[in-house]
Amino acid sequence: MRVSELRRSQTVDAGIALAYLGCSLLLARQDTGEGYAPPDAAGYALSAAICLPLALRRRRPVAVTAVVLALWTLYVTLGYFPAANSLAPLLALYTVAATRPLRTAAVAAAALGAVWVYAGVVAPHGSVATAAAMAAVMPAVVVRFGQAARRSERRGERLAELTRQLRAERDDRARRAVADEQARIARELHDVIAHHFAVISVQSGLARYVFDGNPEKARRALAVIEETSGEVLAEMRRMLTLLRGASTAPADGGAAPYDPVPRLDGLSEMVERLRAGGLVVGLAVEGTVRPLPSGVGLCAYRVVQEALTNVLKHAGPARAEVRVRYEPHRLQVSVADDGKGGNPAVVGAGTGHGLIGMRERAKLYGGAVEIGPRPAGGFEVRLTLPTSAAAARGEAGD
Repeated sequence: MRVSELRRSQTVDAGIALAYLGCSLLLARQDTGEGYAPPDAAGYALSAAICLPLALRRRRPVAVTAVVLALWTLYVTLGYFPAANSLAPLLALYTVAATRPLRTAAVAAAALGAVWVYAGVVAPHGSVATAAAMAAVMPAVVVRFGQAARRSERRGERLAELTRQLRAERDDRARRAVADEQARIARELHDVIAHHFAVISVQSGLARYVFDGNPEKARRALAVIEETSGEVLAEMRRMLTLLRGASTAPADGGAAPYDPVPRLDGLSEMVERLRAGGLVVGLAVEGTVRPLPSGVGLCAYRVVQEALTNVLKHAGPARAEVRVRYEPHRLQVSVADDGKGGNPAVVGAGTGHGLIGMRERAKLYGGAVEIGPRPAGGFEVRLTLPTSAAAARGEAGD
């Protein structure tokens, strides 16, 4: 309990104790006509001693109840009107029942009932039967309500703890989602940089090799390097903008400062760039070309990009063939080469993200990637992606 709440509860309890004392003094002054001793200074002092400890009932409920019952017993023994101070013991018993186990509350209720029966026995014209009935009913009712309040409070504490746990789990899931998204963007950036710099590496080597003998070819290679480096810079700026969470749309409502996410129809540009870099690449598209979900198109584009990058890095002098087939409910893409690459452990071994990245991308969209050597030599990457939600569910369930 916070300090402010503790002070507020203590103030409330002090007010209740004073209110009970006022009620007790007023009841003690009534003439019941039953022969009880009239109130005097000792009676008033005992009433104060019985009621004022209620201010500490939350902090020491059992001790306060014991003191109140002991002083009430003395009050009854001296011949004063018992009912004048009967409210304080009931409140003390309720506090015990609301804060302590049932066994402790039952002992306190039995003690209160015993004092009540004792008051009926020593009363000048009292009824033991009436006192016994009061001793049986009133403490039982108070304990019942006190225990209900205790269960309700404990249930509230459990709910509060559960709420804290759920909030912590929600925050943890949010942090994991952010981390996963950052990892995805990092893989995206890795794929972009690996592909473009592989092209730049090949072109720079070609330019250096033919610089003196074939200046025109060297200039073409440098032009490809310039174009490719510009593209990789634009991609990096776009990815870093996503990492910062900034909007790519300008404030004046004009065109976006960065290129859109690559799509499958951009394969022809990629192939042309690689051809200019010296790699012999063929591109075949089969079936009815149709718009694809942006995620599916990006996945296929990146897998082809990674596969062609591996051809550049590992296949040596080779010819690659990219084949895209549109089927009614799925998309099939293959990248095959006839180079010396044939060991899956070699492909992507420098970074560890090549093969894993392909499979993760395909799995994200309900598809699959098959990677391995070709019987006639070379290497092939085969990607299958569902192009509808129903197909994706079917693929995931297989």
